[in-house]
Amino acid sequence: MLHLFDTMSRRKVELEPRSAGQVSMYVCGPTPYDSAHLGHGRTAIVFDAMRRFLTWSGFTVTYVSNVTDVEDKIIARAATEGTTEAEVAERYREAYWSDLDRLGIGRPDAMPHATQFIDQMLALIAELVAGGHAYVIEGEGVYFAVDSYNDYGRLSGRRLDDLLEAAGARVAIDEQKRSPVDFALWKAAKPGEPTWDSPWGSGRPGWHIECSAMALEILGDGFDLHGGGDDLVFPHHENERAQAEAAGHPFARHWMHSGMVTIGGEKMSKSLQNFTTLAEALDRNDPRAFRLAVLQTHYRSQQELGPDVLVESEQALSRLDALVRKAAREGVGANTADPETVGAFRAAMDDDFGTPAAIGVIFDAVRNANSAIDARDLKRAESLLAAVRELTGVIGIELRTSEGADEEVDALVALRVAERNAGNYAEADRIRDELAARGITLEDGPDGTTWHR
Repeated sequence: MLHLFDTMSRRKVELEPRSAGQVSMYVCGPTPYDSAHLGHGRTAIVFDAMRRFLTWSGFTVTYVSNVTDVEDKIIARAATEGTTEAEVAERYREAYWSDLDRLGIGRPDAMPHATQFIDQMLALIAELVAGGHAYVIEGEGVYFAVDSYNDYGRLSGRRLDDLLEAAGARVAIDEQKRSPVDFALWKAAKPGEPTWDSPWGSGRPGWHIECSAMALEILGDGFDLHGGGDDLVFPHHENERAQAEAAGHPFARHWMHSGMVTIGGEKMSKSLQNFTTLAEALDRNDPRAFRLAVLQTHYRSQQELGPDVLVESEQALSRLDALVRKAAREGVGANTADPETVGAFRAAMDDDFGTPAAIGVIFDAVRNANSAIDARDLKRAESLLAAVRELTGVIGIELRTSEGADEEVDALVALRVAERNAGNYAEADRIRDELAARGITLEDGPDGTTWHR
C-alpha cells in the first residue's frame, strides 16, 4: 500500500484517492519569463516519476500542470523587450518543454494557461466576495480577507499572529488593505498591462487565484494530489487552499513538495552567480544521468546538483548500459522479471516514493545479473535483466546498447578493428589508448566492437 508524506499533516499517510483506481494530480508549472533552471528540472522529474510509478501500479492518472502566462515578471520582460506578454510566455514555455523533453518528462494530460481561465477565476472571486471572504478596494482591486478563514496557516504551519507581525512593516503606504497579510485576488488595471473586464472594474488576476480556479475546473473538488517545489508552500499553496475552501470547495486531499537545489552547498541563485540553466546542464551531461542524479536523492531532501554529482551519475548510468551490452553479447534474452527484485522495488517506492532505495534495488539486480552471466546461469540472468529493464522504465531511464551517432569516434573504432584484423596490434592499441584518453571505452564481443563514454 502506497504511503506518502503529506505536507499538511506532516506525516506519512496512506494514499486514499477520491475515486478507487484513479489519481488526480495538479503540479504547479512554470511562469515562463526566463530559461528553466536546475530546480525546475528536479521538480519536473520528481513528479513525473511519481506519475509513472502510479501508472505502473495500476492507477489511471490524470496529471495537470499549468502555465502562468500573465504575471509581473512576464509583464516586465515584455516591456523590456518591446514585445507582448503572450509572445514572451509562449517563447519561454516552448523552451521549458524543449528542456523537459530531453529529460523524458511526459506531457501533462492538461496544460491550462491562466489567460484561458479568466471566467472561472472571476466566478471564484465572486463566491468569495458574496461569502464575506473578500472585499473590494476602489482603484486597487479585490483582496482576500485572511482573518475570515479560520484554517489559514495550517498547510505551512504558520500562525496568523506571527504572520501579521512579520508582514506589518511591509505594507506599502498607498495600499488600503484591511490587514497586511490579505492578498490580491484581482488587480485593478494599470497603464500598459494586459486587462480583462470584471464586476470590479478592468484588471487582471492575482497569482494565487489562477491555480485554484484551474485545478477546480479541470480536476473538480477534492482532487487527490497537489504538488510543487517546497518554496511554494507559503504563500502560494497556502493561499490557493484558503481561497478555494473559503468559497466552499474542498481542495487537495494530499500535498507533496520537493526540496530545493544547491550548488556547492549554497542555494542556487543568480545573485550568488552559481545559477545554471537546465539547458546548459543537459548540454554538458547525458540527460538520463541528470534524471538518475535527481532520483538518487529523496524528493523531500535538499539536493546538491553540482558538476561532480552529475559526473558520478554518468558513471553509474554506464553500469546500466554496460549490462545491456554484455547481455546482448552473451545471448541473454527476455524472461519474466525477477519477482523478488520487483517486490523490493515496489516496497521502496510505496514508502513515500523512496527512489534512492528503489534505485539501490535496481543496481543490486545489475550486479547479480552480471554475476549470473559470468556463471552462465542464463535463466537467472534473463530474469534479472528483465527486472532491470522494467524498473528503469518505471523511473524513466532509457537503457542504451550504444552511444548513438558520432562519426569521428565510429571512424576511429572501425580503423582500430581494421588494424587489429590486419595484425597491426601496436597501432590498434594506440587507437584504443587515444579513445580512452577521450573517455571512450571499447568492448569487443562476438558480434563486433561497441563503444560508450
